[in-house]
Amino acid sequence: MLRIRYERNGGPEVLFAEDVPVPQPGPGELLVRNEAIGVTLPAVRKVREGTTPGPLGGEVAGVVAAVGTGVTGFAVGDLVTGLAFVDGYADLTLLHQTMTSHVPQGATALDAVALVRSGLVARGAYEAARPEPGESVLVTAAASAVGALALQHARNGGASRVVAAVSDLAKADLVRCLGADEVVRYDDAGWGEPVDVVLDGVGGDLLGPAVRALAPGGRLVAFSSGGGTVDAYELLIRSASVIGFQMAAIARNKPDLYARWREELWAAWRAGTIRTSVHATIPLAEAARAHALIEGRANLGKVVLVP
Repeated sequence: MLRIRYERNGGPEVLFAEDVPVPQPGPGELLVRNEAIGVTLPAVRKVREGTTPGPLGGEVAGVVAAVGTGVTGFAVGDLVTGLAFVDGYADLTLLHQTMTSHVPQGATALDAVALVRSGLVARGAYEAARPEPGESVLVTAAASAVGALALQHARNGGASRVVAAVSDLAKADLVRCLGADEVVRYDDAGWGEPVDVVLDGVGGDLLGPAVRALAPGGRLVAFSSGGGTVDAYELLIRSASVIGFQMAAIARNKPDLYARWREELWAAWRAGTIRTSVHATIPLAEAARAHALIEGRANLGKVVLVP
């Protein structure tokens, strides 16, 4: 089978394709023939900055090709989606049943990859802020797959004002269609009137302006893999707070909540109150091109690899 790998850190150029044997599912595992593979900013950053080069994990969706012993609730031929810790960028991927869910009838593998992980992160980050109806919300990386869904969660949750922060105003039309009332650029001198909540999926140097965008008593939810430093004095003078959010903690410690959020996401998608945005589908062998799109902040929504 085809697998994408890297053996040294760097940009998209370090990714290469290799032919490897098909893995066999162990206890509790499913072998999935991938139809769609989501490319995420954390994966791109891992290639650029990580310490353990090797196969890439990630979100996948496809048809179950084989099941290991002890698997319940899944059968060969089922369309599923899940999170793989290794070999996500491959024709076939092993998923543990605890990290896998069915794709409902009427939805495709592409729908699943565009919606589930990104939607769960967006929902979780929004809920972590404990928003009240009528509050204002600003979303960074608003044209990304997670950001686009976070805008919609804020709008559907009763936000009085939704602000999209983007790298380029060429993305303004998309984010306005998804619920943004205002659009600001990262390098603008100010981000308009202060907001009650900032959902930050970028991190790094953007944390400074994100904190300064908060109104008194505001909350910044940091869910990016980009790290960064927050000035405690800036929080002090605003009586503001920073909340760290990681989706893995919900999946691990609150599986019932995780499952409920997932079902609510699909229900909202079927009702048309949540829409996904896919920027491009790119052949798996051209994974470097997908990473370059995200590194260059050129994507409007999800970038998906297709075996």
